Amino acid sequence: MTIDFQNEYEGKLDIDLYEIAERVINAALDYLGCPYESCVGLLVTDNEEIRRLNLEHRQIDHPTDVLSFPMVDFEQPGDFDWLETDGDDCFDPESGELVLGDIVVSADKVLEQSKSYGHSVMREYAFLITHSMLHLLGYDHMTEDDAARMERMQEEILKTLQISR
Repeated sequence: MTIDFQNEYEGKLDIDLYEIAERVINAALDYLGCPYESCVGLLVTDNEEIRRLNLEHRQIDHPTDVLSFPMVDFEQPGDFDWLETDGDDCFDPESGELVLGDIVVSADKVLEQSKSYGHSVMREYAFLITHSMLHLLGYDHMTEDDAARMERMQEEILKTLQISR
């Protein structure tokens, strides 16, 4: 697995951003049984930059905690079977890895939300990456059932890593 990791955040979170991301991304891929080596882009930034990206890509002019930019248009969430026959353009021609997409995390929001939810900075950061990985793998939370499914999956993935509130 390749993580194209960039940390533009000028403050301190006092956690190993790359190591946690690597563990979470691997756990999400294992949880869903991804049969391919994969590639994910991860940018850690601040509220100002994520606000700019949110406005540019979603026409929403305020900072958010995490943005997901999927590269694979899954026919069914988490279903990798179709990639064998119809997914050639989903793989990096040089590395052969499945290019899942990009995640952008606001470190400012990680700090804010960890305090407001009463859990660790590490748990909040891991949660946001887990949430975004599910989006990269085709899941969403547009209906109550979809939201409940994502919440259950997020908790199960974090539980495999022994990351709790």
